[in-house]
Amino acid sequence: MNEQRKHPRTELVLEVKISHQAMESVVLLTRDISESGVFVVTDGTVLPSVGSVVEGQVQGEMEDPPLVRMEVVRIGSDGVGLRFLTDD
Repeated sequence: MNEQRKHPRTELVLEVKISHQAMESVVLLTRDISESGVFVVTDGTVLPSVGSVVEGQVQGEMEDPPLVRMEVVRIGSDGVGLRFLTDD
């Protein structure tokens, strides 16, 4: 399949805590990241539906990691695609 993406993806495995008001926070692993978003492997964990906004925070890599708002844009059998949201 020939994918034409605006931003190329880079394989990167990090622990990220995902939070949403409708669920308990969960720590999952990323699969890849780009300038515009990240793919998170869910391993059967159910996350909110497409269009929902979640917060993510990288775990264990820095002392005070920022919270990042992300929109669920794709749900697959192995995980979810999240788009970074900006305030501008």
